[in-house]
Order: sequence, then C-alpha cells, then structure tokens
Amino acid sequence: MLISKMAAEGGGKEMNEIKTQFTTREGVYKLLTHSEYSRPNRVPFNSQGSNPVKVSFVNVNDQSGNGDRICFNVGRELYFYIYKGVRKAADLSKPIDKRIYKGTQPTCHDFNHLTATAESVSLLVGFSAGQVQLIDPIKKETSKLFNEERLIDKSRVTCVKWVPGSESLFLVSHASGNMYLYNVEHSCGTTAPHYQLLKQGENYSVHTCKSKSTRNPLLKWTVGEGALNEFAFSPDGKFLACVSQDGFLRVFNFDAVELHGTMKSYFGGLLCVCWSPDGKYIVAGGEDDLVTVWSFLDCRVIARGHGHKSWVSVVAFDHYTTSVEESDPMEFSGSDEDFQDQMIHFGRDRANSTQSRLSKRNSTDSRPVSVTYRFGSVGQDTQLCLWDLTEDILFPHLPLSRTRTHTNVMNATSPPAGATIITNTSSNATNGNNSGANTPGVNSLSTTLPRSNSLPHSAPTTTTANNTNKAGSGGGIGSGIVDSAIATGVSKFATLSLHDRKERHHEKDHKRNHSMGHISSKSSDKLNLLTKTKTDPAKTLGTLLCPRMEDVPLLEPLICKKIAHERLTVLIFLEDCLVTACQEGFICTWARPGKVGLLSSQNQASSPSGTVV
Repeated sequence: MLISKMAAEGGGKEMNEIKTQFTTREGVYKLLTHSEYSRPNRVPFNSQGSNPVKVSFVNVNDQSGNGDRICFNVGRELYFYIYKGVRKAADLSKPIDKRIYKGTQPTCHDFNHLTATAESVSLLVGFSAGQVQLIDPIKKETSKLFNEERLIDKSRVTCVKWVPGSESLFLVSHASGNMYLYNVEHSCGTTAPHYQLLKQGENYSVHTCKSKSTRNPLLKWTVGEGALNEFAFSPDGKFLACVSQDGFLRVFNFDAVELHGTMKSYFGGLLCVCWSPDGKYIVAGGEDDLVTVWSFLDCRVIARGHGHKSWVSVVAFDHYTTSVEESDPMEFSGSDEDFQDQMIHFGRDRANSTQSRLSKRNSTDSRPVSVTYRFGSVGQDTQLCLWDLTEDILFPHLPLSRTRTHTNVMNATSPPAGATIITNTSSNATNGNNSGANTPGVNSLSTTLPRSNSLPHSAPTTTTANNTNKAGSGGGIGSGIVDSAIATGVSKFATLSLHDRKERHHEKDHKRNHSMGHISSKSSDKLNLLTKTKTDPAKTLGTLLCPRMEDVPLLEPLICKKIAHERLTVLIFLEDCLVTACQEGFICTWARPGKVGLLSSQNQASSPSGTVV
C-alpha cells in the first residue's frame, strides 16, 4: 500500500520529466547528447509563428564509411552537415552549407537518393511563399527556382518529394490543396499556366498544362478541401497516399491517376501519413490525437491507436524492427517466374503459404505472437509513442497464444490475406520519409517477440538474406490474393472482449474522450468552417470511411514518453538509431539497444523510464 501511495504521489513529477532513455522488449534506447544537431550556437530557437523544423537524410556512398548527410531547417535558416550518428560527436562549427533566406522560410526538403554522390547531391527545398528551389549543398550551387513568380501557386509548400525511381520528376503539395508534378529539365514559363482537365473523380481532379512547348507543371492535382498536409509514395512508387485538412486520407494509383480508396479521420484534419515497408498498411495521424491504421488491400480501418494528448504531427514505420519469425523455409508456389517476382517484390508473398506457415506455428505451440509491424509517432504534446501492430490484429481468426495480454487490443477484425513482413537492412536507406529508395532485405528472428512491454527480454538476433538491388522494389500493391475464408470474416467483431474492455477501462476512455474534446474546442473555428463545404461528419461516422471507436481495435502504445520542451516535428528510423526533432531546433539521436556502450544492469533497473505502465 505504502509503495503504491508513494508511486501515486511521485507520478506527476515523473510525467513532466523529459526522458533521456526508454525501454522496450529489444532493450534500452538512449539519447546521445553529444550527437545533438542544432544551429551552431545551440540556443533554443524562438519558434513562434515559424514553420516546423524538418530533417532529411541522404547517403553519398563515399569511401570513408561516413557517407550520411543531414539537412534541417530552423526558421529562415537551412543547414547541411555530415551526420555522424551514434559514432562520433556532432561538430556544429563546420556546416558543409548554410543558407539564410529573406522574405520566406524553408518548410520542407527532400534529397534525390538516386543521383547522390560524394561530389554532388540534388536537394529540393519548399518555401512558405510557394517557391521550390533545387540546390546542391556540396557544390554550394543553386541550379533552379520553380514557381519563382508564384504564378503556379501562391500558398505555402507543405510537402516536396522526388518521384521514386526518377532523376528528374518531383511532386509538390501546397496549402491550397493542390499538388503539382514538375520536371527539373523544364521551365515554369513567364505566364500563369492554362490547364486542361485530364481526369475527375470524387473530390479530386487532375489537369494537364496547355502550352505549345512542354512546361512546368506537367500535372496539377486538386485534392479534397483545405490544405493538402502531406503525401507519401508507396514502397514500389506506384501509389500515392495524401492526407488533407478535410480529414480524408486518399490513396491514388499515381500513374493511372485513379482513386484507389479513402478514409476519414475521427474528427479534424489529418496531418501525416506513412506506408508499411511491404505497402500493405498505411498509418495516418492528425487532429483527433489518434494514429489510424488502414489496410491497403481491404480499403478499411483495421485499428486505431490512442496515446497522444494532442495533435499527431509525424508517423513513421520502423523498417528495422518490423519483422516476422521465419521458423520454416520460405514456401513458394507457382512457376520460376513467380519465384523471381516474389524475391524481387518482397511484399508480394503468397497468401496461402503465409497462412499455412502461421497456422501451423500457432497450432503446434503456444509462444507469443511473432508477426509485428513497429511504427512510431510524435506529436504536439512533446511525446514519442512506439506502437506494435501484431498478429492478433492482423490475423484475429488464428488461434492466439496463451501469453496474449489485453494491453494493446480492444477488439479484433479480419485482416487482408498474407502478410510476410520485411525488415530493411540496407545501409543507404537513410531517409525514413523516402522508403521507395530503400533496398529490402528479408529478416528472420531467432527469438519470438512477446506482446508485453515490461523490462526487456533477451534481445533478438537478426540474420539477413540476400538483398535485392532493385531501387524502389517491394510493395506487392494490388497483387495480394485474398483467401475466401479470410474474406468472409471481415465484418465480424469480438463483442465479448469489447464489452469486457469497456468495463475495465471506463476511466481511461473517459480521459481519452475528454482530451479529444479539449483539442476539438481549440480548433473549432477552423473545423466549423471546413465542415460547411464538405461531407457531413455525422454521415461518415459508423461507415467504412470512419468506423466508430468501438468497432475497431484500439491499440495502446508500447511506450509513450515526453522527450522535448516544444512540439515534436520529426521522427525518422535509421539502422543504428532513431532521430527526433522539436520546434526549438534540436535534432536528437537515440541509439538503438546495443549500439552504444551497454548500460549496467543496475542502471537499467533503476531507470525512471525503464518500465511502462
């Protein structure tokens, strides 16, 4: 009793402490204070009214073995450094390139991973006034400025990305709700572009540029209502996921310019989006404080996660921890051509063989679940959350092990068929935002990954199979074979477990709803303005677009830690570490377990952030 009373009294103080380490089943993640990147004077940036701090990585494959480069924006400034990660302390006195802009601020940036060398890199930078600049920070050159006269779009650039597999095409989204496809070889013209309708669909249209000679933009996409906040290409580069201020996730076939599927937030705008490494799932976050997991194959919400107390600003999958136990040899069926296709496109696993392997393993032992997608999120509440999307969410029709806990799941629905999950072990996959350029590898774990997230179990060892060298491979988009037995269970829900969960967590649900209500009131003016011009939320709630809270599993985070003083704006998973950044302009490196001097067992045991409640 006394211990619990003391814990309750001291809880408030600990909750407000900024964590410098946290523990998951893999071990202890530790903040490397000497690897912090910021402006050279290390003074916290006064972030009032400025654009979010963003970070981009590229590997230039130089011979020294230290080929990682980092770019970040703070206010009007843009910095380009050698990134030493977990290996050496950051030297902030010698940026490779530094730029200060007048009259406009950098808002986002992206490296072209295909063309990067030790002598030259192509970096796109978007700005608050609508322009896009192409620069080479190694040569210290500015080669081109797009939308210079703001004739194409006058609103803030919200996201800019190279088209996967292309050396010259890039896509830019704006706060106007428009997206433009550019080619670096073409000019933008001296007059405002004239457009011709190419394709129109539900709440989107695509236009081509009418002119005698080819000019930018090649295409103009108008998507939804309000700002288009972020977009992300699928791992194979064929599909594009967009999230907008109207609260919709829209997924397009990029080449065919067709809408594949949509999802609606619980309320408010969606701010961020990312793809699973195999292209089967999309996670989105936003003003409803939730992370929402959407199945690409089934076009429906399969889970929501609640851990944040404010808007979710970034979501990202961890390619290096996402894994499936491979206790049996890989099973293949079909011709040699199918076999090659399966090896190259790691996401295109055969549903039946995966199902049989999982079913066989589950029926012969009672070990913890082993299929795990790991993803993370950061938010305006200054918290980092890590999440596991596990077998009982993806395959609820399979027998579960006895060690399953109810910590992370409210209820379970049926999944898309077959999910062999990959891990990415390539050293040049440095930018978590551009998974299209990553080289996949197949990962097998010698130990299973337990569901519970108390103090760490023995760390799993990983072995890497043959890596393929095809840039942007993976995805298996649209090629999954849905087993009819799985399809029949899509709409069935485990109502008993749901009922139990509601009773046991009544208080927690109350707190969560209170938090959501609070956020809602803060942004009510903006939301009311939007809802007048778009779908009535009351009509979407309870449909496939936006299921009710009780109709899908509710994930709880493995860890949820306050790691900054100001709102968090960056989360990137690298091989040795994960990288976060806050609005004060500090970019932090967190070493993965075992990547920096091991802590003593005493330190692990006494760590204030070592256990998760």
